[in-house]
Amino acid sequence: MLFDTTRDGAIDRLAIGLSGLCVVHCIASAVFTVILASAGGLLLDPIIHEIGLVLALLLGVLGLGRGILQHGFMMPAAIGSLGLGIMVGALTLGHDNGGTLYAVVGVLILALGHDLNRRAVI
Repeated sequence: MLFDTTRDGAIDRLAIGLSGLCVVHCIASAVFTVILASAGGLLLDPIIHEIGLVLALLLGVLGLGRGILQHGFMMPAAIGSLGLGIMVGALTLGHDNGGTLYAVVGVLILALGHDLNRRAVI
């Protein structure tokens, strides 16, 4: 069986594909680094985080609240609210005091709440 896959060139096609992915990765990494270096000041601006948090709060209230009304389960909203609370707390910490880690944890918990909300059925 191994000889059949080597005879038709499957391994070579796989190796060529992997080489192509490597090239794309190298070029994309260089471009991303240049873009990030020039946009770093904008991405770290507190207003970006505040706007993002307001949007997350609005979508959380609308989506999770709608879920309570539709299926009546409170658990997705409770989990999502925990995530939102962690995100709010992370905004007060700043980047140097672990705020980034807490923000990521909060976002993941909020996403879990939305996923549970989406999966809930009557």
